[in-house]
Amino acid sequence: MPRLSRKPLALVATGLAFLALILLAALDQRQLAALIERARYRLHPPRELLAGESSPLAPRVTPELESLERAGLEAAATYAGEHGSLALIVARHDHIVFERYWRGTGFDTVADAQSFTRLLAALAVGVAMSHRLIGWPDEPIGAFIGEWRADPRGAITLRNLLQSTSGLAPGPPLSAGGDLLASLLRTPLGAPPGSDRREQAADPQLLALVIERVSHERYASYLSRTLWRRVGAADAWLRLDHPGGMAQADCCMLARQGDWIRIGQLLVRDGNYRGAEVIRPGWITLLRRPTRADPQYGAYLRLATGPAPEVEPYATDDVAVVEGAGGNRLWLLPSLQIAILCTGLPEGRDPAWVESRIPNLIMHAARDFRARGNPGGADVSAIVPGH
Repeated sequence: MPRLSRKPLALVATGLAFLALILLAALDQRQLAALIERARYRLHPPRELLAGESSPLAPRVTPELESLERAGLEAAATYAGEHGSLALIVARHDHIVFERYWRGTGFDTVADAQSFTRLLAALAVGVAMSHRLIGWPDEPIGAFIGEWRADPRGAITLRNLLQSTSGLAPGPPLSAGGDLLASLLRTPLGAPPGSDRREQAADPQLLALVIERVSHERYASYLSRTLWRRVGAADAWLRLDHPGGMAQADCCMLARQGDWIRIGQLLVRDGNYRGAEVIRPGWITLLRRPTRADPQYGAYLRLATGPAPEVEPYATDDVAVVEGAGGNRLWLLPSLQIAILCTGLPEGRDPAWVESRIPNLIMHAARDFRARGNPGGADVSAIVPGH
């Protein structure tokens, strides 16, 4: 067998090494490009317009005209200001009765909606039911998502998604330039639907997907036409997974911070906004119904029922709050027809923050307030003339 000379072997080795360097350089270039794309996505993520109307707010009146003591509202504002708030807005009976802003912000300041974003998906489902695009909340999502029609995940119900009990396994965060729909449809089951409550992005995201499938239009378009413009909110923007891609329904919407008091008014009036029925009556009541998996929560709402983990329990049992890891809070007091918006930074609240302090101060400021354990018993129209 002839022996190869050392020179050809050296040339082969050199060629292989050179090829390896080329492949390594190409790999590094791809990694570098991915890093640059992720950085660009974090700084300037693609967004889709959620067209608004920017109609006038509900009339602003003095607290006294709505039977609220100003001293209690001022005390709530002092507490809010001491704990890094950006805005405190109080509404009662379709009236704005109190406003206070910090750090140079105002009603029209555009800010990250944080956990408020996912609430819109729950409201959109209620609107779709009002339009008879969806029959009932216990419909399995396999009826709307063809990819899961013959899949065990298709048995997940809309109610499961609303109550964060889908049983889907938590997935990794969306990366820049990713395909949210493909990632969503790959999410496996981690537990039987309805057995465990776990907040995760997949549940509101699937609600948004259902809305798109039943309405045959973009999620942002449906929200704009049937909900956002109906309450007179201004233009807002949903974040996309990539240009022209799917809107994120669980976070990161940009909107005027003050416009969320409109949503609060819609919620305390059971789907009615300033005399117009936006969502069929009863849907908001369903959202406030405690889940079996965790009675302290409804559909993207924390409830005051049950043992209170806070240092200071809520003063009545019918309080519901839209909250999350960030600093935004929207308290709903249906028995008093009061909505309270308190915005804060995405980093969240400081350790000394007491969740119930602001609504309790405002409840005690209401002349028709009734103590804990007796929610909703008063006929407000008899107490506050003209209501």
